[in-house]
Amino acid sequence: MKTLLATLLAALIPMSVMAADKQSPQARAIKAKNTAKIETANGAEPALASSAALVIDANTGQTLYAKNAELAVPIASITKVMTAMVVLDAKLPLDEAVQLANEDIDTIKNSKSRLPIGTHFRRDDLIRLALMASDNRAALALGRSYPGGTTAFVEAMNAKAKVLGLNHTHFTDAAGLAPSNVASPADLGKLVAAASTYDLIREYSTTPSADVTLPNTGRKVGFVNTNVLVRSSDWNIGLSKTGYISEAGKCLVMMARIANQPVVIVLMDSWGRLTRIGDANRIRKWLEKNPPKVAVTPQRSG
Repeated sequence: MKTLLATLLAALIPMSVMAADKQSPQARAIKAKNTAKIETANGAEPALASSAALVIDANTGQTLYAKNAELAVPIASITKVMTAMVVLDAKLPLDEAVQLANEDIDTIKNSKSRLPIGTHFRRDDLIRLALMASDNRAALALGRSYPGGTTAFVEAMNAKAKVLGLNHTHFTDAAGLAPSNVASPADLGKLVAAASTYDLIREYSTTPSADVTLPNTGRKVGFVNTNVLVRSSDWNIGLSKTGYISEAGKCLVMMARIANQPVVIVLMDSWGRLTRIGDANRIRKWLEKNPPKVAVTPQRSG
């Protein structure tokens, strides 16, 4: 796994990008040009509705498809992948109870959560809910309960990004609520590759659903994965994360096995409610119809 990660990170060369505060207008302009009919035919590259996209052979690091991969854009809840990595890197007790506080309420987008303030949840349950259900309160609590608090946590996120060579990535909160959480698709390809080396991130991000018992009342609350594809028998997904804020549009990153090869898929700023899902399916069909696009790597023994 370490060899795979090193190969992929080395193959993804950072590209120059524009300042983050100038991206949204240009990203919207790019999106306006992408309203043509979507089709895949005769081996041509798929026409994706997402404003920016990247597909990488996870074994070789080869770029199979790229669309505006140099743009740094808001990444919304894709941020939570880095949040999980930083928490796990700190080796904080996963069975430790973390009490939800008023500081964990979303005051940026005013999103809701079914996790009541004042209740205690195990740290690993908060990681699961942040990755699987994209719960913002869970992610903010993970950052706040980090040694040194939220400020230290965000510093650790940006330090981790630097170590991974994410040169066009910046974080300002643990949930991805602020549009100033930005990255390029090229950087997100590296992020997914790094996150795939964490067993818990692979497991929690692809959990189809989970019931959580509220400590104070004993009532069970059901949560489902925000990526409907993890519940599809047509897909073999090893890591997944969705994202959405108005500035970012609908986003999706995955590591999936297609045509018997692992690939990283990054889809940013999709304009329709199901467009990112449609784009993912278009990519899968394209690779299945054009297997030479995916380099065949010899099976490793053992």
